[in-house]
Amino acid sequence: MAVAADIQRAMEDSSWIRRMFELGIQLRQERGAENVFDLSLGNPIAEPPPQFFEQLHRFAADDAPGVHRYMPNAGYVETRQAVADALSDETGLSYGADQVVMTVGAAAALNVVVHSLCDRDDEVVILTPYFAEYLFYATNHAATPVVVGCDDDFMPDLEELEEKLSDRTKVVIVNSPNNPSGAMYPASFIEALGHLLRAKSAEFGTEIFLVSDEPYRKILFDEHVYPFPQLAYERTITVTSHAKDLALPGDRIGYIAVHPDYDDGGQLMDALIFCNRVLGFVNAPAIMQHLVRELQTVSIDTADYQQKRDYLNDVLTSAGYDVRKPEGAFYMFPKSPVEDEMQLVAALQRQGVLVVPGRGFGLEGYFRISYCVEQRDLEGAAPGFAAAMSELTGR
Repeated sequence: MAVAADIQRAMEDSSWIRRMFELGIQLRQERGAENVFDLSLGNPIAEPPPQFFEQLHRFAADDAPGVHRYMPNAGYVETRQAVADALSDETGLSYGADQVVMTVGAAAALNVVVHSLCDRDDEVVILTPYFAEYLFYATNHAATPVVVGCDDDFMPDLEELEEKLSDRTKVVIVNSPNNPSGAMYPASFIEALGHLLRAKSAEFGTEIFLVSDEPYRKILFDEHVYPFPQLAYERTITVTSHAKDLALPGDRIGYIAVHPDYDDGGQLMDALIFCNRVLGFVNAPAIMQHLVRELQTVSIDTADYQQKRDYLNDVLTSAGYDVRKPEGAFYMFPKSPVEDEMQLVAALQRQGVLVVPGRGFGLEGYFRISYCVEQRDLEGAAPGFAAAMSELTGR
């Protein structure tokens, strides 16, 4: 076999999300699209806000020369400054363009960060439940993923984290609001995490970086306020994309922002820019950089997601599921009524409902629902949730 052994193993363990998406295509062909309710993929049906189309039309009507050429690998200075200005307003810190790298979405940003920071066998700590690709982002760059558990509210176990931090730890990835749970880590947790990382860095004589993956930070409900990790820890690197807040998942635009108070920020920025190039991204898409420059304070209306969250929460609790109501994002992560969640996933499939097993996110016994779908899909799935519960438990 020509394929590398590591890649063969990775493909065998690859994303449950994609497996369910592909199963959905098959079931729609077999049963008809109207009988299949695919709640597996976080592919938002929301359209970008009106301001995006205004910028798009303006750009298309402007035939200024040079707008499709290469630019500095970090991106256009004007776009980086717009990002820095927005971050400064949100956090109260003094970000500048020289602390920002525009990237091909958050996935590219995370790969660039890990490649920049990690030598072979350095450790990347991943908090459960996690976005499964984090494991591959670590091993892509010969780093070792270290997984830390959580409590019943999906809050990471700080005692376990303290035990697993070592002199090889280079990165701790935090994702809040969280995919798959929708849980937002409160300010008290973020402050405790910053204190712990600062203490352990001093103990080991190393630098541990907190990488905050924030594509959902603007999708919050019930007037929650986002607690910025960079206010608790000066070695915070922010990575994000506009896939969710501007509903642009297919356009692959995001950024990296280095804490402005980090002492060696210039050297780190040089590494990030270098890795952005040599990993083959070269630079973020030119058109999207021009467009999002004027959209840093714009976001989709989250009211529709909040309504869907509330509807789905009522459906599930009425059917007897144990579910934690999310503070943000557009996922729900209920507990399976039977220990092996694969039995529930199979029972839901028989009802035409597709969800993702919790083991795909490092937490067996749960399952993920994505509610960034049409309301009719949620309403069509509702009887299936009740039927699956009845089939497995007799309730």
